[in-house]
Amino acid sequence: MEDKRILYVSSEVVPYLAENEVSIMSYDVPKMVNDQGGQIRIFMPRYGNINERRHQLHEVIRLSGMNLVVNDLDMPLIIKVASIPKERIQVYFIDNDEYFKRKATFTDEEGKLYEDNDERAIFFAKGVVETVKKLNWVPDIIHVHGWLASLLPVYMKHYYKDEALFSNTKIVTSVYAQSFDGALNSELLNKIKFDGVPEDSISVLKEPNYENLIKVAIHNSDAVIVASENLSSSLTEFIESSEKPFLSFFPKEDYAEHYLNFYKNKVL
Repeated sequence: MEDKRILYVSSEVVPYLAENEVSIMSYDVPKMVNDQGGQIRIFMPRYGNINERRHQLHEVIRLSGMNLVVNDLDMPLIIKVASIPKERIQVYFIDNDEYFKRKATFTDEEGKLYEDNDERAIFFAKGVVETVKKLNWVPDIIHVHGWLASLLPVYMKHYYKDEALFSNTKIVTSVYAQSFDGALNSELLNKIKFDGVPEDSISVLKEPNYENLIKVAIHNSDAVIVASENLSSSLTEFIESSEKPFLSFFPKEDYAEHYLNFYKNKVL
């Protein structure tokens, strides 16, 4: 992986959030590639429950300041950055007071999904791409983790399809069993269509539940990694029938070699 550039886009990353399947792999995989000589960057949302002082986040003024349009509203983009101690890994945080200042990730204190999780996902996807454009850092691979990041493949394949910067960039999505109950805002489909994304590529989002979000991510990706051992049979069948290169699940002690081979031989 010497000098290959991989952009990791995740809804959760340790040590900034609690440990779970998504957050752990969103740290372990970039670290593994970094140790192999690859160039990596990580992007995640700056939720209000991330302790900025403890993790030494600071705003990057030259990257902040633009407005992103979400459902015909201008939303200011703030970019913060921190380094994972001892690893020389930079993590960029997508922030906006309206979407991310609350003191939780996806649900309120009663465990109910935030009504605007759909717009948060759109803002996150656009914020990542616009920031990478400003950095002028061309990734060979964009590797997506977690459902809040699942719209990034859609926006890359449609909204940003004419961006020369990404003409050779491949998109990989890791699929996890970790999900949410219920569905996102029923207007999600229309909000994405507002950005010129054709309905036939996102039609399953008429019911914006977890599995349909992941199916849209898979459909718009170049390759897929099964990241959970106990994936639902419907998602497993969808991956197998997608005609995308895919990597089956491997336990933590074995995954590194398989991920590297998959990157080199099936994605790049």
